[in-house]
Amino acid sequence: MKPELKKILIITYYWPPAGGPGVQRWLKFVKYLPDFDIEPIVYIPENPTYPIIDGNLEKEVADNVIILKNKIFEPYQLASVFSKNKTKKISSGIIPNKKKQTFLDKALLWIRGNLFIPDARVFWVKPSVAYLEKYIIENNIDTIITSGPPHSLHLIGLVLKQKIKLTWFADFRDPWTTIGYHKSLCLSVRAERKHKALEYRVLNTADRVIVTSKTTKTEFKEITGKPISVITNGYDNEPGTEVVLDSKFSLAHIGSFLSERNPVVLWGTLAELILEIPEFKSHLELKLIGAVSQEVLDTISQYNLDSYLNNIGYVSHSEAVAHQRNSQVLLLIEINSEETKSIIPGKLFEYMVSNRPIIAIGPKDSDFAEIITGTNTGVFFEYNEKEKLKNTIISYYNQFLEGKLQSYGVGLQKYSRKNLTKELAQLIHSKS
Repeated sequence: MKPELKKILIITYYWPPAGGPGVQRWLKFVKYLPDFDIEPIVYIPENPTYPIIDGNLEKEVADNVIILKNKIFEPYQLASVFSKNKTKKISSGIIPNKKKQTFLDKALLWIRGNLFIPDARVFWVKPSVAYLEKYIIENNIDTIITSGPPHSLHLIGLVLKQKIKLTWFADFRDPWTTIGYHKSLCLSVRAERKHKALEYRVLNTADRVIVTSKTTKTEFKEITGKPISVITNGYDNEPGTEVVLDSKFSLAHIGSFLSERNPVVLWGTLAELILEIPEFKSHLELKLIGAVSQEVLDTISQYNLDSYLNNIGYVSHSEAVAHQRNSQVLLLIEINSEETKSIIPGKLFEYMVSNRPIIAIGPKDSDFAEIITGTNTGVFFEYNEKEKLKNTIISYYNQFLEGKLQSYGVGLQKYSRKNLTKELAQLIHSKS
């Protein structure tokens, strides 16, 4: 006889029809948890302000998944009166370069960082606790999982843990106070202290902490003695369609291209190759898929690369996967700072199973560098390794001309969404 499924409550902000990377992690966990004798119940906002919408993802939610919804008040709804575009960009993490910030940019960032701690979804905490406390007791649920950012959702877990006897897993898709954009929020001394105090309370109250990278685990171990598990993001087995590679030597970046990720070393290298290799300019295409900051576009113009640019904008997840498979080379760019060593972009894992070679640029000792090297799916570069980058692009270009450009990944199966869900399920059952 099949055992009765263990009920768990998952508290998350991002859920279809939300688009972007924030939704993928728990959408996929929920998809596979029933295979490991766990019934996920998902709690989400009823009227969220999602910066990106992808209606196609709603098809991936099984009909029998219980979805709980509760209204949320978000200041972004009011802030959009002043500038809908700026508010949407800040909400999605695109922060203008400090030197180019307008008074309105600075005002919105100050308000975001100092008045709404830990974030603009903090007003959802009290109504959520009131709603969920009753639901948890009535349905005999003994395990909850909170997913952040937004880290306000961890405060829901914190209060519920204090009120009810239950097991609480705090899942951090990104760090809290050490994430790259934290310093851009114009925090007062008081606000900074409050962020750190809340982070400390969450990390020391949760029964187990889950993170997506080794560096975040190391950082959190300095704050808490609670057990910390690393479960990375991963890839799913997307429906197969015929792959028709781009006829151009296309370098594609998929996802938000933030101001601070601007890889001047790459633009300079491409500009040099256009001058040095006569036929290179007739083959080159630079594909940007997703939201792109104006600073990145301005720098591309400064290097006279506009005529090679195909700025596609945001597309659905299924279309993004198609671009990953069709492009000749995939670009993975991370901010060049100590704070971003722990960031492993979710798209990396989909990149790795696309059979297209990856050019990755990031800070020294980046966690994702080890993954790319270990799986033989591309080459990682620090921002000062221009000659190495140039030689790799030339090598890839020559393979493209010969029709032999491809990556040959190894050990990828460990990053499949189903295998990662198995790891999660083992943690949940071990706490039963």
